[in-house]
Amino acid sequence: MNTPETAPPGGAPMIRTIAMPADTNPAGDIFGGWLMAQMDLAAGNAAARRARGRCATVAVEAITFHSPVRVGDEVSLYAEILSTGRSSMKIRVEAWRREREGEHANRVTEAVFTFVALDATGRPRPLPPA
Repeated sequence: MNTPETAPPGGAPMIRTIAMPADTNPAGDIFGGWLMAQMDLAAGNAAARRARGRCATVAVEAITFHSPVRVGDEVSLYAEILSTGRSSMKIRVEAWRREREGEHANRVTEAVFTFVALDATGRPRPLPPA
């Protein structure tokens, strides 16, 4: 993956949240699993919009942690659909942090999530036309 960029992607983030003390690891940094869960939520939001319904995560590729997130940081998650198949979608997610009292932002994590659209019984279903 690429090195951290200096400006977030254009457009509104799928999710914006604040990293809290309960989300830390023993070193006091935000736990990577918390950040990955936020990324999955952002990708899931993009997937549900595109599929116009229920979806499930089936894979995560190449998650890369560039730098830590600290307690109090604002975390913005951006999602972009890279490609679609019959029932699946590949969605790139970037997580960006902004210090609570500043304007500087940097990309902290990125990954590609694969989602599948599901029907009412939990079976894969075709994506509707875009």
